Amino acid sequence: MEDLHELLRRQSGVVSRAQALECGCPPHDIRRRLRRREWAIVHAGVYVDHTGPLTWLQRAWAAVLLASPAALCHSSTLRRTDGPGPREHDDRGPIHVAIDRNRSVRAPAGVIVHQLSSLETKALWNTSPPRLRIEEAALDLAAEATNDFEAIAVLADAVQSRRTTAARLLHALDERTRIRRRRFLRAVLSDVNEGACSALEHAYLARVERPHGLPAAGRQVVASSRGPVYRDVVYHRQSLVVELDGRVFHDHQRARDADLERDLDAAVDRLTTVRIGWGQAVGRPCSTARKIGLILRQLGWSGPVKACPDC
Repeated sequence: MEDLHELLRRQSGVVSRAQALECGCPPHDIRRRLRRREWAIVHAGVYVDHTGPLTWLQRAWAAVLLASPAALCHSSTLRRTDGPGPREHDDRGPIHVAIDRNRSVRAPAGVIVHQLSSLETKALWNTSPPRLRIEEAALDLAAEATNDFEAIAVLADAVQSRRTTAARLLHALDERTRIRRRRFLRAVLSDVNEGACSALEHAYLARVERPHGLPAAGRQVVASSRGPVYRDVVYHRQSLVVELDGRVFHDHQRARDADLERDLDAAVDRLTTVRIGWGQAVGRPCSTARKIGLILRQLGWSGPVKACPDC
């Protein structure tokens, strides 16, 4: 039974009936473990070695084993690749698994099954549990997003978290023969590849800076008078820093203290700092462009602010 114990350890205490039989656990032993409540049924033919609540990872293993051969996909792939610490994913949500397009699996409550072509090449079968490549999962989520900014956030977050790169996402996109928002996703990834590392940074670039003819700025610039720090947008010739704050609430003391420290460092470096949020970049991009242009002109820029189609 050592093989079964090792399998349970590797799969977070979850095992399928087929796996148990292959490990030498006869049917009557499976029934005995269930009767004694040593194991509990998660799905038909899938068990866990305790009777308490399941962790997210155990739910993921159970879904993959139920639909086997299958791999985590969509948001479940991103959830699995998260490191320790706070997570934005809702662990109570359904587990997404991918199966080959030619198969069908009846999904129980809490599991969503997706049929994909070329699953063999899109999945990482040696991971625990198997999952789609991060690039494939991110593209699927971005293509199915309810709006463009949600799509931008998915791609930008995948790159900003260092789980992948814009170049890898672009390569994966090129391999797709059919995908929604192809032209839009390519444009977003090209901007992310140039340094627009968040949804708000992309909004500032695409709605404020570029359509109004503002000078091209540096993005995610590493510089500080007291140690390395990333500045969102820097107009080097005019010594202007634009910090982009995408948080909904900005009154947390630590966050405010960090912002004040960054602004103070910028002043030490003889940089002018302005802060922009969603309201300025998305709600009032034309007005924001005119104001940024005015500041740039005061700091020596000689170019005009152009009118965009929405002005």
